[in-house]
Amino acid sequence: MQGVFYEDYGGPEVLRYGSLRTPEPHSGQVRIQVVASSVNPIDWRMRQGEMRYLLPGGFPRIPGFDVAGYLEEGGEPWGLARGARVMAFLDSVYGGAYAEWAVCSPHAVSPIPDSLSFEDAAALPLAGSTALQSLRDHGKLCLGDRVLINGASGAVGGYAVQIAKAYGAHVTGVASEGAEAHVRMLGADEFIDYERQNFSEADERWDLIFDAAGKSSFHEARRVLRPRGRFVSTEPSLRGALTSLATLTTSQRGRIMVARSRREDLGELIRLHTVDQLRITVDAILPLHEAPEAHRRSEKHQVRGKLVLRVGG
Repeated sequence: MQGVFYEDYGGPEVLRYGSLRTPEPHSGQVRIQVVASSVNPIDWRMRQGEMRYLLPGGFPRIPGFDVAGYLEEGGEPWGLARGARVMAFLDSVYGGAYAEWAVCSPHAVSPIPDSLSFEDAAALPLAGSTALQSLRDHGKLCLGDRVLINGASGAVGGYAVQIAKAYGAHVTGVASEGAEAHVRMLGADEFIDYERQNFSEADERWDLIFDAAGKSSFHEARRVLRPRGRFVSTEPSLRGALTSLATLTTSQRGRIMVARSRREDLGELIRLHTVDQLRITVDAILPLHEAPEAHRRSEKHQVRGKLVLRVGG
């Protein structure tokens, strides 16, 4: 098969497009013929070597965790017919999405409706799951909560604004001034330009603060949290892990989250999209061999929504 891979850590230039061994599904796995994938920051952070001590060896590596395409084999015992249109949040710690074929657990796969294009579907799994799980599971989002989303113009933050609104929250979005119209279009009730004001110095108080940008901390946010407020971040760090432990029994709680691949959560994202409560914003669609350029754009934060890679037809 053809795919994008790297054989050592480095910048976008280490990504190569060429022939790779087609993956064979193990017992209990399915194989997907990939039509589209998408870029997430974790892709280029892994390529840079940020997780080299947690995930040593294993080259060549195929980046990516989002796929959309056709189920090729292995899904029948789980009610997934061969040839079904599906999307998946790959459950391998190494990824594997930037290629013509990918394998994963059937629990990481969800069928998609004919009304959802493969390109839009590929933009949803990891970022959408991160937003949903951060708010619902880690943030304990409740009807009527006042919620602040830091990084509201990004892929995860944009989904989070919409999910919070769909679940009945009052939402404040934080992003740069130029993104205000976009963030309000997604449903934010209020907007903070982080270049003019640090949200942690605001006079307001929030029940839930979700730092989708990974630029803040519980220590900074706690002043503007309500007495039983929750802080959730997507940025893994030793300090964040210690905060999670230290606040287990306190009224204000801080959490660091890592998204998990769950079919039921993919189904919930599709449901929200189907009832027009979750808009998918695709910044650009690039052919797979232009993955290095996609990584460059993502690293420079020149993206609003998602960058999609078209893999096959």
